Amino acid sequence: MGKVKLFWKAECPLCGNAKIIGGMLKQDGLVVDDYNLDTADGLAEASYYGVKSTPTMIIEDEEENSIASYSGQVPTPLEVKKAISRYYQ
Repeated sequence: MGKVKLFWKAECPLCGNAKIIGGMLKQDGLVVDDYNLDTADGLAEASYYGVKSTPTMIIEDEEENSIASYSGQVPTPLEVKKAISRYYQ
């Protein structure tokens, strides 16, 4: 069913909430990969995906194609699940 990629930074005021939402999505059985942009690996992944602001959440299908993204905002778990369900109808 794809996965969620969450990009964040320590000093970002919204990123704490985004990480909480990511944890909730994990509890609901979704795969959530976290990328800390304060690290070289996180920056490399963000560069690959063209991430320009934090937090950024990208929802991908099984082939790693983006089906939805949220940049500079924190979606609710319901918004993420709706994006996924629209794609997999």
